Amino acid sequence: MIVIGGSSSEALASKVAQELHLKAGALEVRRFPDGEKYLRVLDDVKNENVAVIQSIHHTPDELVFEYLLLVDTLKDLGARKVTAFIPYFAYARQDERFKPGEAMSFKTVSKLMESVGTDEIYTIDMHQHRVLKSSEIFKIPSHNLSAMPLLADYAKKTGELKQPLVIGPDAEAEQWAKIAAERLETDYDVFEKKRLGDAQVEVRPRKSSAKGRDVLIVDDIISTGGTIVEAARILISQGANKVAVACTHPILANGALEKIQKAGVASVFGTDTVPSPISRVSVAPLIASEIRKAGMK
Repeated sequence: MIVIGGSSSEALASKVAQELHLKAGALEVRRFPDGEKYLRVLDDVKNENVAVIQSIHHTPDELVFEYLLLVDTLKDLGARKVTAFIPYFAYARQDERFKPGEAMSFKTVSKLMESVGTDEIYTIDMHQHRVLKSSEIFKIPSHNLSAMPLLADYAKKTGELKQPLVIGPDAEAEQWAKIAAERLETDYDVFEKKRLGDAQVEVRPRKSSAKGRDVLIVDDIISTGGTIVEAARILISQGANKVAVACTHPILANGALEKIQKAGVASVFGTDTVPSPISRVSVAPLIASEIRKAGMK
């Protein structure tokens, strides 16, 4: 078996290969003077099972196209099976047509990935809210893994939080709050909005009090950080002892990390699905475990 990382996930692919006691595959990726991308597979992949790791973040258009070039090339060179691991799957939010005429980007990108010969696909904490299962979109076998147990283990290992209340900053984050709380053997809650009048809305935990407690806010993505900042400020105003934040995908756009820290959050950490200053938890063991389970090695 060969593990190959695209431009966005070379370091992660190397970690996965180490977990499996394999040598990571090699690519040559560069640009022609006119801006076109050049890609060359430097390994003999004929009759091999190949795991392609390519996280799609920050420059998603470019990384999707690179993925298409890579998988099409692998298939053309005779790879037996190509299994994709897309740790962060951009375009998943646009999973339906909210306004007339909009592109359904999730469906389009999925079709493209299938068209070049992807045999099976794994994602990690994909933004699935309206589409509850990736199999509703993909025609090939698909699996959505969660890094929340790894993040919860990291929180426990640091010892910064004592029997924390786990909070999902909105109803959509309840799925991750539940997983983290079970791992930490504690309770969880989610924020809800309560209308107090025509123009006044109160946001607070649904049932639990944060007063005097350490709190761990968990979510799949931190993009601009607005949701996390609002949640942290409310929890601190309610008397939370300490607030920490964990996310799977630390996109951290537009100064998000600085805004969160200024809101009084004690620590912020995420995984390496998206390389960042807070990527303290690697998903390499999670990916390697799935490769072993599936008998790909």
